[in-house]
Amino acid sequence: MSIGSGPLGFELLPAIDLRAGRVVRLRSGDFGAETVFSDDPVEVARGFAAAGADGLHIVDLDGALSGGTRQADPIGRIVAAVGEGVGCEVAGGLRDAKAVAAALGAGARRVVIGTAALLRPAFSTELVTAHGGDRIVVALDVRDGVAVGDAWQAGATGLPVEEALARLADEGVATFEVTAIARDGSMAGPDLELLERLVRLGRGRIIASGGIRSIEDLLAVRAIGCVGAIVGRALYDGSLDLGAAVIALSRA
Repeated sequence: MSIGSGPLGFELLPAIDLRAGRVVRLRSGDFGAETVFSDDPVEVARGFAAAGADGLHIVDLDGALSGGTRQADPIGRIVAAVGEGVGCEVAGGLRDAKAVAAALGAGARRVVIGTAALLRPAFSTELVTAHGGDRIVVALDVRDGVAVGDAWQAGATGLPVEEALARLADEGVATFEVTAIARDGSMAGPDLELLERLVRLGRGRIIASGGIRSIEDLLAVRAIGCVGAIVGRALYDGSLDLGAAVIALSRA
């Protein structure tokens, strides 16, 4: 399921990464390389909605780092502020069934799980059975060909990404958000080779993340078969205009 209607079915998801109640961006997942863009996440969300976003990718970075939900209050305020017209997916620290149910109960249209899915693939089956496959997404965060969890910290365990995707597809997962960690926040462009390789497996819908900086990058990931893209830093530093991107995708 798409979070929103999307231009021609392509999901363009502005990212709102939350840490201590502020909107930040990290570089390559490094919590020591943080840039603060706003102290008002609701205002940021409303701006994206006004520019034409029909979906938002909201990440609890504190939860991702420590496990558990840490940014429930700002996430709840964002969901309430944008209303039903903008579908919100929530990620970060959702490592048990109670946390997932709470996020969905608070109005999130989808949840994104990462570490828990890699450590316990059967957890995905439990969630898909309880909530439906269209509401559960798995994040495959890739470093040197390996999908890792634990907020991408050094020493995090993982699996070769193709193996992880196949195993989780067998558990009923239909949508995967794939991030090339080295490119996240780098403005270096998406890892098209990685994304295309996973698309060609034919085991699920692939949403691209990491390094996207332009309309051309968005068109490129769509051309190789990705069904959507998450965009962060390029929107915050003005390199990519969200409204222009929505128009370009709808016309292409």
